[in-house]
Amino acid sequence: MGDVVTTVQTRVAPEVLVRIFTVASKIKLYDEAYRTAIRSGKVGGMYYSPRGQEIIPASFAAVLRPDDYVLTTYRGIHDQIAKGVPLPTLTAEFFGKASGSCKGKGGPMHVTDVASGLILTTGVVGSGLPIAVGVGLSAQLRKSGQVAVVSFGDGAANIGAFHEALNLASLWRLPVVFTCQNNQYAEYTAYSIGTSVDQVAKRAASYSMRAIHVDGNDPEAMYQAARTAVDAARAGDGPTLIEAVTYRFNGHAMGDSMPYMPKEELAAAMQADPVLRLRADLIGAGTLSEEQAAAIEEELGSEIDAAFEYAIAAPLPDPAASTADVYAEGAAL
Repeated sequence: MGDVVTTVQTRVAPEVLVRIFTVASKIKLYDEAYRTAIRSGKVGGMYYSPRGQEIIPASFAAVLRPDDYVLTTYRGIHDQIAKGVPLPTLTAEFFGKASGSCKGKGGPMHVTDVASGLILTTGVVGSGLPIAVGVGLSAQLRKSGQVAVVSFGDGAANIGAFHEALNLASLWRLPVVFTCQNNQYAEYTAYSIGTSVDQVAKRAASYSMRAIHVDGNDPEAMYQAARTAVDAARAGDGPTLIEAVTYRFNGHAMGDSMPYMPKEELAAAMQADPVLRLRADLIGAGTLSEEQAAAIEEELGSEIDAAFEYAIAAPLPDPAASTADVYAEGAAL
């Protein structure tokens, strides 16, 4: 192990690509609805747009089992949607409502939905990496065959927890897939300014770990990368570090005007929108008709609208329940 793999060996079945398109479109349309709701004043709070990065979690969604685990970051709504967190409870949690997946106590920074396998959202950069090691160790000890996929950004690959997590996962041959969604900017800093190596994937060699460097906006390549890593983890062949190169279309958070991003670079990335490109490819190949693609999008739009209506109408948490799930029942305060 230690060599970085970059090739795609086989074609992906059309029905798999349609599934990837459907999940990616769900993420895209949800993000557009959320940003519209913020701009119109319907909702407030912090929001981190995943636009441009939809193909990565959508590809994993086509590979993972329902009982597999995903750990993500506060910029992880695409991972949350792709893992199958129900949109009504996900949206309610973002709005801080009592019917949210964490009863409104987690909010967008700490979404968890154990039933869907979305085991953790972290509000601290890179903190999910060592936790994924613990989740993978649990699966290994229980011999459950489950796999843990942890997503993080290129900036998180520069903190100590990254190296500690990769070292232990490799040492213990844990079923963990470390997925660096390299969108080329760590908050407001370009990758080349803050990282000394040209590929994050090359760091896997230091830990005798399988590594894959892939175009995260190419659904066939991304699916193959996810398939390879997940199958290896499930077979007991240890962890993989995937570096999926992508691009984010919006700022670090709502209100960021992105002066640090070259306008030509951003325009080119948006011109090559991976969701729209996949849509065009599926229609061009005859896998979907224009009408079929539009029907998928219309159905997703209706699902998203219903989720927002549910979350907006949902009640706020009862202040009397503020200590529930925080302290043991009957504990003295």
